[in-house]
Amino acid sequence: MSRPAASAPVFAALGDPQRMMLVARLSQKGPLSVTSLTEGATITRQAVTKHLRVLEAAGLAHSEKSGRETVWALDQRPLARAREHLDIIARQWDEAIERLRAFVEEGD
Repeated sequence: MSRPAASAPVFAALGDPQRMMLVARLSQKGPLSVTSLTEGATITRQAVTKHLRVLEAAGLAHSEKSGRETVWALDQRPLARAREHLDIIARQWDEAIERLRAFVEEGD
C-alpha cells in the first residue's frame, strides 16, 4: 500500500463539486468526450476541460484522441488507494472510540 500522503492530490482534486460531478459521470457512463461531459453542465466547455486537466494531474483521468474528439476516461486505481487510506483512518477511529468506551466503563 502507498503512503497516505500519496492520496492528497486525489482528495484535493475531488474537493471541487464540478470535478466530483465529472468523476461521477465518467464512473457511471464510461469514457466520454468533452462535448458529452459538457451537456447539462452549468459550466462552459473550457471550464470542463480545465477540471479534467486537474483530474488528470491527480491521476484520476486520462484522455485519448478518437477522431476529431478527445475522449476522457476515469482511472479508478487512485480512488481505490484513497479508499484504502480512509478505511485505515476509520479503523483507527473505531479502535480509539472503543478504547475510550472501555476506559469510561472501567471508571463506573
